[in-house]
Amino acid sequence: MKKTISLILMIFIVTACSLTPSQTETPSATSTPLPPPSPTATPLPRSLTICLGQEPNTLYPFGSPNAAARSVLAAVNDGPFDTVGYDYQAVIITDMPSLENGDAEIVSTPVQPGGQVVDADGNLVTLKQGLRVRPASCRADNCVITYDGTTPLEMDQMVVNFHLRPDLTWSDGTPITADDSVYAFTLASDPNSDSNKYLIDRTLTYEATDPQTVQWWGKPGFIDPAYFTNFWAPAPQHVWSDFTALELKTVDISSRSPIGWGPYMVDEWLDGDHITLTKNPYYFRAAEGYPKIDSISFRFIADPNMALSELVAGRCDIIDPTIRLDNQADLLQKMQAAEQAQAFFTPGMTIEWLGLGITPASYDDGYDLRKGDRQDIFADAHTRQGIAYCLDRQSVAGNVLFGKTTVPASYLPVEHPLYDSNIEALPFEPATGKALLEQAGWRDVDGDPSTPVTAVNVKNVTAGTPLQLNYYTTTATQRRQVVDILSQSLAQCGIGLNVQYFEQNDLYAPGPGGALFGRSFDLIEYAMGVNGIEPPCGWFTSSEIPNASNSWIGTNVTAYENAEFDSACRSAHLSLPEEQAYVDAYRQTQVLFSTELPAIPLYYHLRISAARPDLCRFDLDPTANPLWNIEAIDMGDACGN
Repeated sequence: MKKTISLILMIFIVTACSLTPSQTETPSATSTPLPPPSPTATPLPRSLTICLGQEPNTLYPFGSPNAAARSVLAAVNDGPFDTVGYDYQAVIITDMPSLENGDAEIVSTPVQPGGQVVDADGNLVTLKQGLRVRPASCRADNCVITYDGTTPLEMDQMVVNFHLRPDLTWSDGTPITADDSVYAFTLASDPNSDSNKYLIDRTLTYEATDPQTVQWWGKPGFIDPAYFTNFWAPAPQHVWSDFTALELKTVDISSRSPIGWGPYMVDEWLDGDHITLTKNPYYFRAAEGYPKIDSISFRFIADPNMALSELVAGRCDIIDPTIRLDNQADLLQKMQAAEQAQAFFTPGMTIEWLGLGITPASYDDGYDLRKGDRQDIFADAHTRQGIAYCLDRQSVAGNVLFGKTTVPASYLPVEHPLYDSNIEALPFEPATGKALLEQAGWRDVDGDPSTPVTAVNVKNVTAGTPLQLNYYTTTATQRRQVVDILSQSLAQCGIGLNVQYFEQNDLYAPGPGGALFGRSFDLIEYAMGVNGIEPPCGWFTSSEIPNASNSWIGTNVTAYENAEFDSACRSAHLSLPEEQAYVDAYRQTQVLFSTELPAIPLYYHLRISAARPDLCRFDLDPTANPLWNIEAIDMGDACGN
């Protein structure tokens, strides 16, 4: 039931066929290019150099652009909306649709056997006898019915209208219309496009109702909390329509020099060296004096140390977060103190997790020690809670990440508007941790604090079993530092570790062979994050457990199962942000998460950037593209204006 989740460790793509709605004709006058704006007196051209950690793989929006490409595209296409401060801001649509402003509504629609609907569990299915569905106005589990195949049935259906700004044009002067957004939907729906098909499959129609309005209809039963984002950014139909979706992935006109509506347009791409952008004279904010800089050069520099040297030398004005500066954080702070650079740190949308192997994959055919199953050491929540109290996560945040990040209390950042402020991160308290372990049945039977505690009366664990755990993670320097701190803090509670480091591709290898997705670990450290801001409670639902039946694809690698958590998360996905049920359901998932600890959040990954000392209006936001406001960025004396 998640829509925008894009994991660090994996990407889910649900494939299926979907309808491609016909495009609405618009008056021919709207396709006539506008004359260029009248020239005005301007100061000497100014340029800005942004250094990227990699070369963009493509600038085609439906070709899986990498992080560097997304930074470049932020300058070519402004919006269609920005996510800033865990909120959405309309850019090229006049307003974010809502039930309140009338641009969104839920209607009751008749459904017939053989039609596609979303069932009570959020699956896209063909309606037939015996399916569990939610009739119209039903958003709770207690009103679900089993369809008998004959009784007339109506279900909820969402309808959303998006209104384009009337002053939008492509960088060649051609007006942008609603048909361009419908064309983008058609491209995204094509099997040869790399777009995630989850939302596309749940879209009944997407059509232009007038030159500036697009209307989205969801399939019956699909209630989408993020309905106001179900808009496809326009694609230049007048330029790309001679090519197929497959051809557009590789031809230069779409993959290397796409036209857009943003503040800049692509001028040159020199392989292995740089991409140059120049000011778009048709930018819809040009009359406001944007963009401030005349041209942008994106250089490709993989080495963080070289990037910092280029920053000091004046050949990099901004270091994009695609250049990983984690190991240079201390140096950056010193450079800032010496006024050699500005340093930007913000907790990102990715969390470092310590997964506890609650239910290994070997249990899937039944728990049986006689067939070599690992003992069920994590079944008792007191054991999991005890381990959490024995993890010195504060020291990790302070020493490894220089105090620039915090210890999470749940799967949501504290800055998120849905975060439950009554929940606090468990502190490092070895005494409390040991007490909880004793409550679960672990004892220091030999009186030697240097040896692991032993099972005395732990449920499903043979008496005399030491609490000696295998700890798996990758060879990354930062993770080695984390392991050093955590192994020492766990030892204070009588928890021993056997640490094993893997290459990243091996740790994240598909199941059943890979340790993570194959669910064959005691403790495992890994990263998982999102690109959107919708709370990802679905990470820990039972339907997300990787196993043989779902080809080992899923985010719930610890195999945590709790019907109450599943129900609360499902309720959140069936509610809308305007409704109290939405807030209440997410609060319940956080309470359950913090108590049950299906996995232990260690810290938020940092997003780090740097800039020349006199740069202004560069804003590194945890939820936004690093260059979301590139049109406003300025430098030098102009910053005083």
